[in-house]
Amino acid sequence: MRIEPATTDDVGALVDAWVELAATQRRHGSHLADEANREAIRPILAYHAVEGTCLVARAAPGEVSGPDGDVLGFVNFGLEEAGLSGDATRGLVHNVFVEPGFRGEGVGSALLDAAEAALAERGADVVAIEALADNEAARRLYRRRGYDLHRVQYERTTETDTSESE
Repeated sequence: MRIEPATTDDVGALVDAWVELAATQRRHGSHLADEANREAIRPILAYHAVEGTCLVARAAPGEVSGPDGDVLGFVNFGLEEAGLSGDATRGLVHNVFVEPGFRGEGVGSALLDAAEAALAERGADVVAIEALADNEAARRLYRRRGYDLHRVQYERTTETDTSESE
């Protein structure tokens, strides 16, 4: 397997992978639509490909090729641009996706290694990555890789039960 920058020729495969990722994340409680965002995500992933902030894992010669040619997975990332001064430059990993048939083979770890190195080269002091609370497999992977819990986000619906008495 080799990790390399995505190209604009990869955008179609990246969009397909992102839609699959979004569908998977909905099972873990994400509110982000999958197929409905297909065209909205295309320019975002194209931007990351042009900027060099999207990497793909490809089967090496002689390995079984993944779907959509040889793209086995992808990661996209960037520096946090909050506009506020802080004591560290944060790199953000936005998405990590590995084709289902290649999970557990080290593809995700290789993509994260490459993204972390690229972020460090761009000046990141720390790297942040999100996982949905219900996605135990992702949370376990990130803990094994040395990520510490940093923020906790809560949500609730805006509907209130008016039948309860005070």
